[in-house]
Amino acid sequence: MAAESELVVLAADVGLILVSALCVLCSYRVIFGPTVPDRVVALDAIATNVVAIAVLFALRTGRGLFITVSLVLAIIGFLSTVTVAKYVTEGDIIVRRE
Repeated sequence: MAAESELVVLAADVGLILVSALCVLCSYRVIFGPTVPDRVVALDAIATNVVAIAVLFALRTGRGLFITVSLVLAIIGFLSTVTVAKYVTEGDIIVRRE
């Protein structure tokens, strides 16, 4: 049983390192992206990677609270991506119908 738990901890550590490196690469795309849609996609990827970091941290520590946090982060990331995509395509977020 101890060997399995050590393997899970090692896999979570490797996953945390890889996902953190991906966040750094996506940050480069956010800063130096040639177009606004490229930056939006990079921000969405960062939000997804932050959710993955929260899940891996929950796996690493054994605390279920981080799973709830990751669900909230995923919802916020989705809503912000939809809002920014609507702003980029239409120019307005709230449309008034008269």
